[in-house]
Amino acid sequence: MGWMLFLGALLVAVAPALYIYLVPLLTPRLPTLENKRICLLIAHPDDEAMFFAPTVLALTKPETGNHVKILCLSSGDADGLGETRKKELVKSGMKLGLQQEQDVFVIESPDFQDSMTNVWDKTKIASLLGRAFAPQLARQRAAGEEPDANIDVLITFDSTGVSSHPNHISLYHGARAFISALSADPQWPSPVDLYTLTSVSVTRKYSNFLDAIPTLFSWVTTAGSNPPKPLKKPKKEEDDSDDEDEDEDDNYHPTALVFLSELGSEGGWATAWSAMTTAHKSQMVWFRYGWIALSRYMVLNDLRLEKVEGDAEDAKA
Repeated sequence: MGWMLFLGALLVAVAPALYIYLVPLLTPRLPTLENKRICLLIAHPDDEAMFFAPTVLALTKPETGNHVKILCLSSGDADGLGETRKKELVKSGMKLGLQQEQDVFVIESPDFQDSMTNVWDKTKIASLLGRAFAPQLARQRAAGEEPDANIDVLITFDSTGVSSHPNHISLYHGARAFISALSADPQWPSPVDLYTLTSVSVTRKYSNFLDAIPTLFSWVTTAGSNPPKPLKKPKKEEDDSDDEDEDEDDNYHPTALVFLSELGSEGGWATAWSAMTTAHKSQMVWFRYGWIALSRYMVLNDLRLEKVEGDAEDAKA
């Protein structure tokens, strides 16, 4: 019994230091997204901080060249705090690295009411996404016409929504319907990639940075399906080289992404903590502190590229 306690104490002492040491070494070796127009689709203000903070922090770094926006389908007005929560979402988004306040959009519609029992209609979600990002879908597309969109990547929850919240799960089905509509013509793939946040067991959900071990193991076992990142060519003529880099990024579609946040530094877990505690003050009841202290989603995210078959019926919705 004594040696088990000793090993446990040693793990508690060494694990944080090991994580802090390894993250800067691992991060450059993990696939990421660069030079993309990205939309994070969430259901409620605070989803971006409680669940997606590592993703937003990683993809908004200036060196990535990404432009990240947040689209929230409700103001979270279940308790009458909708206006307050909209302002909190903007403040949180800016803390997490968005370029400007105008990159946060909040929808208020009777179709998308914040509720633990409401299932949102996937066709209405897909229609909204089409109006926002692919106006071409609103009209009858000519036969053989290439689909077009003003975003490259859509990120949202997976089929179980991390917390099993029906609003989260609805986003998954609505996003898939949107991608399906874009790829309805078999001649053309969807111009938008859909990535979803992986849900895990309760034990893993509350294991904070320790979940990096099974997360990275899972990524390694699927990394073989990741296409190799094209090597950057030496720049000769500035304009031509930039065009080549953009083409390389357009053709790079990693099937699995892992984002690891550092624990103490700016732009890591401390920033995610601040986004919750100082931006989303109206939501900081006692159990939220347990979440931000223990949840792996405050420290790391893993995303999967969804494979979506085109459906002409979704294109008509």
